[in-house]
Amino acid sequence: MLFTQTAEYALRAMAHMALLPEGSSIRARDLSAATGIPSDYVSKVLRRMVREGLLLSQKGHGGGFKLARRPAEIRFYDVLAAADAIFDPRRCAFGWGACGEGDPCPLHDAFSKLKEGVLAWARETTLADVGGGGVRLPQLPPNAVERTA
Repeated sequence: MLFTQTAEYALRAMAHMALLPEGSSIRARDLSAATGIPSDYVSKVLRRMVREGLLLSQKGHGGGFKLARRPAEIRFYDVLAAADAIFDPRRCAFGWGACGEGDPCPLHDAFSKLKEGVLAWARETTLADVGGGGVRLPQLPPNAVERTA
């Protein structure tokens, strides 16, 4: 697994929300059902996304969660950072605590390439990039998604 479970769930939840009609909101329980993320976990992920300004939350009738910005304005990097899943560039994959160009561990060069590649992908990819190839969302119960444009 490249990312923590929380990071994968965050990407999954945010990607699902990016595929909803623009301006739509979804309840946490419906997002849980649609994505297969346990309800307690989806609530944790959604709170993190709200705290970091990636989602808006509204309580009460017609409430739920919706993207705070357009999908093209939310990078995977933003989602991963909100989920505390960004690679620490000083962390040593070999377990030495920290290593670098001047004092490399045996895995330094190979692991640095992986970190750089993942960070570049996360910085360049936005939620607007999800859903290519005719992806369809799971069928949700009526009123699960509120159109609030």
